Amino acid sequence: MSLAFSRCICRVLPQHIVQRSSLAEGHAARTALYVPAMTLRTTAPLRAEPKKKKKVDPKREQMMRERLKKKLKKLEKVPPELIPIEDFITPTKCLDEERTRPISAISFEESERRALLLKEWSRYKQKQHMAEMKAVESALESQREALEELKITSEELYQAALKPDFTLLPFTHEGPAYTPPKSKYEAPDGKYTDTTRVYTQ
Repeated sequence: MSLAFSRCICRVLPQHIVQRSSLAEGHAARTALYVPAMTLRTTAPLRAEPKKKKKVDPKREQMMRERLKKKLKKLEKVPPELIPIEDFITPTKCLDEERTRPISAISFEESERRALLLKEWSRYKQKQHMAEMKAVESALESQREALEELKITSEELYQAALKPDFTLLPFTHEGPAYTPPKSKYEAPDGKYTDTTRVYTQ
């Protein structure tokens, strides 16, 4: 037998058949056929019948169902636990009485000084308000007199002066765009840590 043919037989046939044929061929053929790394190992076919299901006693099954019913009744009697709303719970560190800031006592002279300062401030703000109102009234009076003089001079200029000036306060506004959204656009997800508490009942 040639060397290539013996290697093919070694790959296909099991090891015990190859060894028997090599003993009959002689020493040279035995050394050519014996390749331990390329031998095949076969196992016996595993054939077995499926396991039969155990017969369940109907009385035992009925007892199991009754036990489950009793457990369900006990669970229904227990009231469900309400999930606490943490926004309405005051933290314990805020309930500590030692954290209250004591009111500092001030002298009689300091309290009088503060009261006089507050009265002086209110007088100053009243004078400022009266000056602003007087300036507005004088501007409106001068505008009214100018319009009366303009009406006597030219009726067309008077009607043009009564129209509002939209360029005095420039304002531009763009409404919403009625364009369809991009189909392949993926919104970026920001990194965040989910600290939501999960309550189980």
